[in-house]
Amino acid sequence: MSYEMYTDFGDEMVHSLVVQAKAENRTWSWLFNQLIELSKDSRYSEATDTAVRECAYHSLGRFEEDFYV
Repeated sequence: MSYEMYTDFGDEMVHSLVVQAKAENRTWSWLFNQLIELSKDSRYSEATDTAVRECAYHSLGRFEEDFYV
């Protein structure tokens, strides 16, 4: 699955957060905050880019939750 990260490892990092969010029945807001934390690492600074957030949001599948938090 591509989350539009710059590297395959970056995609894997985001995917692991999505999997965790689904397994723990977390909200989009929780996942978004995890992406913010991930982006603080310079290797994953693009984690909050719109394209990455959109991919993660769609993968989470919680469309009843507002994308813009």
